[in-house]
Amino acid sequence: MYRTLIVLTLAQAFAMTAPPIVVLLGGIVGTRIAPSANLATLPVAFMIVGTALATVPAAMFMGKFGRKLGFISSAIIAALSGLLAAYAISVSHFWLFCLATLLVGSNNAFVQQYRFATAESVPADRVGKSLSILMLAGVAAAWMGPQLANTLSDIDGMELFSGSFIGLSLMMCTSILFLSFYRNQNVDTSQVSGEARSLWRISSQITFVLAVGAAAVAYGVMSLLMTATPVSMHTVDNFSLGDTSWVIQSHIMAMFLPSFFSGFLIDRLGARKIVIAGLAILCVCLMVAYMDRHLIHYWFALVLLGIGWNFLFLGGTTLLTTTYRAAERFKVQALNDFLVFSIQACAALGSGYLLTTYGWNWVVGFSVPWLIILAVLLLTSSRSETSGGSSQAASDT
Repeated sequence: MYRTLIVLTLAQAFAMTAPPIVVLLGGIVGTRIAPSANLATLPVAFMIVGTALATVPAAMFMGKFGRKLGFISSAIIAALSGLLAAYAISVSHFWLFCLATLLVGSNNAFVQQYRFATAESVPADRVGKSLSILMLAGVAAAWMGPQLANTLSDIDGMELFSGSFIGLSLMMCTSILFLSFYRNQNVDTSQVSGEARSLWRISSQITFVLAVGAAAVAYGVMSLLMTATPVSMHTVDNFSLGDTSWVIQSHIMAMFLPSFFSGFLIDRLGARKIVIAGLAILCVCLMVAYMDRHLIHYWFALVLLGIGWNFLFLGGTTLLTTTYRAAERFKVQALNDFLVFSIQACAALGSGYLLTTYGWNWVVGFSVPWLIILAVLLLTSSRSETSGGSSQAASDT
C-alpha cells in the first residue's frame, strides 16, 4: 500500500532541492548578469512561469503515457537544465539563464503531481497523513538545496555560482534513481456511472473554489515575499549570502516541518479549519514583515510564511481530492495546478518590479488583498454549508 508513498518521498527529497537553489541564487545571479536591475528577479519568475506553463501538459501527458514516464522524463530535462544554467552563468548570458530556470520550473509541475499519485495510492481516510509524510521530504530538500548552493558556489576555475547549478543536476539524477522504482497504479474508475462531469460543473462546487483559492493564496503570497527576499536582503540591505541563505533555508524548512502534525490535524479537525489557521498565520507574517527589515524580522516573517503556506496548501489539496471522481482526476488536477501556478507566476513577475520600483513595504502591502479574498471565500463556503445543511434538514422533516 505504501510503496508509492515511500518511493515518491525519497524522490521528492532530491527533486525539491531545485526550487530553493533557484530562489536563493536566481535573483543574486540576475543582479550580476541582467541587462537591467529591474530584471534581477526574472530568473526566479521564469522558474514559476515554467511550472505554470507545464501544469496542463504534465497532467495530460501522464494521463496518456503514465506517471512514471512523465516523472522520469521531466527529471532528465531538469538535470540538463542545471548544466545549461551553469553554462549561461559562465558566459554571462542572462536570457539563456532564464531559459534554464524556465525548464527547471517545468519539472516542478511534474513534481507537484507526486501528491496526487500518493493520494490515489492510499485509502481516503489516510490521504491527509500520507500527504504530510510526502511533504516532509521538503525538510531534507530545504537543508540540502541551500547547503549545496553555498558549498559549490565558488569552485576554482569556474564562474561564481556555476558549481551550484551543476550540483542541482546531480540532485535531479539522484531523484531519477529513486523514480526508477516507481510503479504506475491502476486507479478504480468504477465509481463513475455514465459520462464524467464537465469541468464547469466540477469547478462550480464551492469546495472546489475554496480548495483552489487556498492553494493559490498560499503560493501567491509566498511567491511575492520569497522572490523578493534574497534581493532585498543581499542587494538592498547588504546582508551576507550566509544570512540570506539562512533565512531562505529556514523558510523552506518551515514550509515542510509542520507536516509532522498538519496531516494529523486535518484528519482530526478537518481541512477547512486548517485553512483558517493558515490564513491567520499569514496575517501575522505580513505584520512582522511590515514592521522593519532587520535580520530577525526577515527570518520570523519568512518562517511564518512557510508555516502558513503549509496549512493552506495541504488543506487545499485535501479539499480538492473530495471534489472529483477517479475518472475525472487528470483534468481536474490539471485545472487546479494551472490556476494555482499561473497566479504564483504573476506574483513572482510582479515581485521584482514592486521591490525595485517601490520597495519592500509595497511587496508586503500587495499581499494583503490576497488574504481578504481567501477570507471571503471561507465565509461564503461556510454560509453555503450552513444553508445546505438547513435545506437538507427541512427536506428530511
